[in-house]
Amino acid sequence: MTDKDSTTPTLESLRERIDAIDIEIQDLLNERAGHALNVAKVKKASAMEEAAGEGLSATPPVVSFYRPEREAQILKRIAARNKGPMRDVHVQRIFREVISASLSLEEQLKVGYLGPAGTYSEEATFKHFGRSVIGVPHSGIAEIFANVEADGVRFGVVPVENSTEGTINHTLDLLMQTPLQICGEIQMRIQHQLLSQAESMLDITAVHAHPQSLAQCRAWLDEHLPNADRISESSNAAAAEIAVGKKTVAAIAGESAGLRYKLPTLAKNIEDVKTNTTRFLVIGNQEVPPSGDDSTSLLISAPHKPGGLRRMLKPMEDAGISMTRIESRPGRTAMWEYVFFIDVQGHQADEVLAPVLEQLRDEAVGLRVLGSYPRAL
Repeated sequence: MTDKDSTTPTLESLRERIDAIDIEIQDLLNERAGHALNVAKVKKASAMEEAAGEGLSATPPVVSFYRPEREAQILKRIAARNKGPMRDVHVQRIFREVISASLSLEEQLKVGYLGPAGTYSEEATFKHFGRSVIGVPHSGIAEIFANVEADGVRFGVVPVENSTEGTINHTLDLLMQTPLQICGEIQMRIQHQLLSQAESMLDITAVHAHPQSLAQCRAWLDEHLPNADRISESSNAAAAEIAVGKKTVAAIAGESAGLRYKLPTLAKNIEDVKTNTTRFLVIGNQEVPPSGDDSTSLLISAPHKPGGLRRMLKPMEDAGISMTRIESRPGRTAMWEYVFFIDVQGHQADEVLAPVLEQLRDEAVGLRVLGSYPRAL
């Protein structure tokens, strides 16, 4: 046996080292969780002292343990220092769950999403908050807003736009009416699967899905299932539930819906545009401090006269602020008057954006900051 052979690790020795590392990781995870619990105690004590100083000692103080700006900072630092072989996104996903589990020891978050279980909204919720939160399905977007406003859930996750089908106007209309803040955003690639218990696509006579999903798969359906009826449902998860046990019915939905309803995949990734992405907003009763890489959403009413909107946008241009999105909606106060939803880079407390917002408040008919929040990873 050569020296090289004697130093080559055996399969058994490699597995023993992995087992030893697993023990170290587990010990460190529990040590981290212990520190998280101590953070909770410090926050509670600080809130009690502040309440007592304001003469509110009889009222239990509201303590916010969820800090989206800090989580965003942690996850970005994790990616920056990662040296492989694991990919950044996989390491971030692991730490997302570590953070979620630690937070659940301090506060068990309830987060509302557009149900039923198995929707892309549920996937987006767990992608952002981790799987240690309690996901609460809702039947409609308005119900999510109402339940967050009533403190039935701490946060809500609502779709706001899709890269191929455009804006969800219902969400924008509700943002005009709610006192809630936008606390975060999620961008999620939408990959549609054709799910069915049929033996083959030749047996399919009807395809059920949410109207947007049917639209996003129109060309594929035209080519592969031209004679199948296309039936709109309230959600893709509802469509999957309908397809259970029916040999001639298929549903368009995500992989999670297929797993939940035990539906085989007849065809994978059938969306017409492979970059198909949906953006979701996190809404809640919480203002978010700067993370260092933020977006701010604004609701602006421009003067109803020629050049009114241009004059509203000029202070942003002069300050070098990047506008990433603009949408108009009827203002519902007078005929032909519109409000504008504008997303810009930066936080409302930033030294560049803050003075611009003050200038806009003086010049606009109406200005409301819907929220500043960390940009989606």
